Amino acid sequence: MELVVLNTSGKETGRKVQLDEAIFGIEPNQHAVYLEVKQYLAAQRQGTHKSKERSEITASTRKLKKQKGSGSARYGDIKSPTFKGGGRVFGPKPRDYRFKLNKALKRLAKKSVLSQKMRENSIKVLEEVTFAAPKTKDFINVFNALGLEGKKALFVLAETNKNVYLSSRNLPKVKVLTYNEISSYDLVNAGEVVFFEGAVEKFQENLRK
Repeated sequence: MELVVLNTSGKETGRKVQLDEAIFGIEPNQHAVYLEVKQYLAAQRQGTHKSKERSEITASTRKLKKQKGSGSARYGDIKSPTFKGGGRVFGPKPRDYRFKLNKALKRLAKKSVLSQKMRENSIKVLEEVTFAAPKTKDFINVFNALGLEGKKALFVLAETNKNVYLSSRNLPKVKVLTYNEISSYDLVNAGEVVFFEGAVEKFQENLRK
């Protein structure tokens, strides 16, 4: 399996990169993708929600009326959940929503998303780009030359490139990450995935571990 390497003008350079069939050509496992996306989103939750229960309300504990003989329902003090301003029954408490997944399943999830992207022709390989200084206009020119205008795109770097990152930071539909920072959520959330040429083999090696 091969992909041609494109230059910053969107033209073919004549070079090709080899893609591992076991990474980009498997039958997608949708449940594995679901689990990793769920894990990612769960980890983003602050879990700081809190409501007061009956014992935490500051109010009188006087019994409002006698237990029997009134002809209506019995109740105790003003902190009862049946009254406005009373405690909440089984309200939310601070908690950690994170949960663990094994590494093999997370690798399978990434392979599944990449294989689906390959079927949809949504993966491109770009030659190494070096900006002399951060300049959003230059990044937009490359972005449009690749035919990505109006699309959400994930750019995958072989190593941290400050100028590329800063050049793309103001673009709402663009995300730039190094190959070892990517989650299945990032891949699913991107309409197009653009690998820098040097990142392809490193990314594949990372998924073979």
